[in-house]
Amino acid sequence: MSAGPDFVLRPWEMSDLPLVREAAQDSYIPLITTIPPRYSDQAAEAFVRRQWDRAATGAGYSFAIVRSRDRRPVGAIGLWLRDLPEGRASIGYWMVPYGRGQGVTRAALRTVTGWALRDLGVPRLQLFIEPWNTASARIAVDVGYRHEGLLRGWQQVGDERRDMAVYGLLNSDGPADGRAVTAH
Repeated sequence: MSAGPDFVLRPWEMSDLPLVREAAQDSYIPLITTIPPRYSDQAAEAFVRRQWDRAATGAGYSFAIVRSRDRRPVGAIGLWLRDLPEGRASIGYWMVPYGRGQGVTRAALRTVTGWALRDLGVPRLQLFIEPWNTASARIAVDVGYRHEGLLRGWQQVGDERRDMAVYGLLNSDGPADGRAVTAH
């Protein structure tokens, strides 16, 4: 999927192991994702296989975010369908340092949001963002998500339970990116 003129979202490939290595070295990404906290080729390959399995089992869709000009992966975004029987799905994303500050995350979130609402007809999308992560919160609001509240002690992050701000977007909320949201 195209995420604007400069980035594409594609399934994970074994050639993305350098991205997994970079993410594993980040002080935060391994705490809140399934990125291995200690990099090894074996652990990174297992991570990529898990991404493939998610689509194969219907648990969700995981994409590498890749720069078009040099095909360098800079981050990841996923649509998680565990709660789809209840009419909702979650989106999660992360970006390594060399991908930040370029509008990549916003473009990727807008792309996956539109796809999930329009093409898949998901009634509700939600994001869970730590309250201190103002950059991520700003991106969510820019894409059309609404801050709905604080979930105290919602998620285990590292060795502690942390609060998460919840942001939601309903299929009936109207355009998320200037086009009709509701699937036809």
